[in-house]
Amino acid sequence: MAEKAVVIYSGGMDSFTILNRAYKEGYDLYALTFDYGQKHRKEIAYASRVCQQLGINHRIIDITAINQLLQSSSLTSDKAIPEGHYEAANMKSTVVPNRNMILLSLAIGYAVDIGANKVFYGAHSGDHAIYPDCRPDFVLAMNKVAKLANYEPVDIVTPYLNSDKAEILADGLSMDLDYSNSWTCYNGRDKACGKCGSCVERLEAFAANNATDPLPYEAS
Repeated sequence: MAEKAVVIYSGGMDSFTILNRAYKEGYDLYALTFDYGQKHRKEIAYASRVCQQLGINHRIIDITAINQLLQSSSLTSDKAIPEGHYEAANMKSTVVPNRNMILLSLAIGYAVDIGANKVFYGAHSGDHAIYPDCRPDFVLAMNKVAKLANYEPVDIVTPYLNSDKAEILADGLSMDLDYSNSWTCYNGRDKACGKCGSCVERLEAFAANNATDPLPYEAS
């Protein structure tokens, strides 16, 4: 019998790669996608479609009630999404306070409930200093907590913790993944904007791999 594992699956390119990596490794996957009131909730539709295609158990969890507690972020409020590279100071507005701790806590609880001892999560070295809940120290600390919080220890698995976005994409391309099945843009419009930090980093990753992003982009 295949080992059960939970995957926090946003529908973005990092979690898309992790989901497919774990799927190819033979895990019995249970994907969780969280609707926390993000502007780019278009990614949820992408996540749903991929899980249907792969036959993966998938739950979309509505936690939009917490949106009222997270209004400092441009991803969850009426503030404009900033444009530019993640290194720019204005990108701090895209930080959703404590988001990954919240999502990991729920995923760990789900893992215990269904008898899974692993939670896959897409932290990586390309996550910039503005995102403290993506750093290795945070992941290591949460892993310790996950083993203490329940009678059943759960391991938080971060395959790309020491990889950047270009390296993650390279791994996905080596698996012949179709990245038109992922959504990265912080704006939930018909086409990706190409200007938000998330789009800029995605495009840089494709350029570093001498590949073309299959997503359609708005004209500049």
